[in-house]
Amino acid sequence: MPNKNYPKEILTIIRSNPAPAELKEKLSDYHENDLADALTVLTPEERQKLYPILGIEYVAEIFSYFDDAEPYLKELPSKEAAKVISNMDSDDAVDALDDLEEEDKRKIVSHLDEDSAEDVKMLLSYDEDEIGSSMTTNYICIRKGMTIRQAMKELVRQAGENDNISILYVVDESGRFYGAIDLKDLIIARSEDSLEKLIVRSYPYVTDHEKISACIDQIVDYAERSLPVLNSDKKLIGIITASDVVELVDNELGDDYAKLGGLTGEEDLNEGVWDSVRKRFPWLIALLFLGMLVSSVVGMFESVVAVLPIVICFQSLVLDMAGNVGTQSLAVTIRVLMDENLTGTKKLRLLFKEMRVGLINGALLAVLTLVSLGIYIHFFKGYDWGQAFLLSGCVGISLIVAMIISSLVGTVIPMFFHKIHIDPAVASGPLITTVNDLVAVVTYYGLAMIFLIDVFHLA
Repeated sequence: MPNKNYPKEILTIIRSNPAPAELKEKLSDYHENDLADALTVLTPEERQKLYPILGIEYVAEIFSYFDDAEPYLKELPSKEAAKVISNMDSDDAVDALDDLEEEDKRKIVSHLDEDSAEDVKMLLSYDEDEIGSSMTTNYICIRKGMTIRQAMKELVRQAGENDNISILYVVDESGRFYGAIDLKDLIIARSEDSLEKLIVRSYPYVTDHEKISACIDQIVDYAERSLPVLNSDKKLIGIITASDVVELVDNELGDDYAKLGGLTGEEDLNEGVWDSVRKRFPWLIALLFLGMLVSSVVGMFESVVAVLPIVICFQSLVLDMAGNVGTQSLAVTIRVLMDENLTGTKKLRLLFKEMRVGLINGALLAVLTLVSLGIYIHFFKGYDWGQAFLLSGCVGISLIVAMIISSLVGTVIPMFFHKIHIDPAVASGPLITTVNDLVAVVTYYGLAMIFLIDVFHLA
């Protein structure tokens, strides 16, 4: 498939100044995402000339693809912006409004039509980490007890305003969720068939106040085009679509990546300097004092460095490898802990597996270190072969011990935090790095003191 630059083509068409009707016809051949990319390149004056030509509904579809809709909504009068928001899916409308300052948001919401305002206010009532904040009210809903013909007629009526039609949701007389029907099954059904036979009663669902992080795996596992969202009374209030799931997964990955760096959430380019400082500074204070502890431990081995200065040359090698191994074990453990059905036996199995991996990797690296460092120390540091290989052997053994312990630490710490209901990603990342530094320092200098100085008197 050729990688065509559609936004560039769109810009060429717009700037060729065709008649309005011709321009709208040509642009209708392009996807709204490409049009959104092209609009970001246009000047505000060019965009303001283009909006009336495209029409409110088309502009609303394009605005749904903006990562930050604020500068474009502010180019429109409040009433026009409200019309654009009203024509967006409710979840996209809320995302667009969230980009605005509170004053601008209030102005636009005050101009929304009654139905749109109700939907937007409902979604804004949920916390950002709740499923309800990401659902849409764009779906087809029918009552149980209808005939096939009545259901088809209701589908056609609602499809004019709702385009998520692949799954039809069925509710009972009181509005409680009853089941779901695949559109294909409804289309091929005969008019004399019973609608009840088409309804999947055990269709999966999520609830509006569920935490996104707690049920994201369940949503992904079902791999449905959409899932119903129910309130505490089991009434259908919205759906989560496949595109919503992709966005939720992307946001979760971004948040987890940020947490591994010790941040409380993912930063973006629009975040203020002081907001970023506020997120990072508390962890940096904690790590400062942990770093002081590591430095104090290093100070305990001053006698080793005084009589055998060369050992300090290879300190960073042991520390870095221990940190790398601990981080790898941390990443694996956090991924496994997402499985809520993880048993104690499986956790022990993971623990021993990570320690075996650390042992094998450490042993292989120790052999490589023994040979390469021994040669380096002999030729570049002037030690004889025996002393050179004693030094490189000490580094190699330190690698094995430090990597085994680091694998253990990188697995046990996130398990502990998970057990006491603290997010293992945000609590473990920076902590494990510092703990592994401490482990590596004690291991390396302790072995150097015992074997190189006390046993072999290499000083």
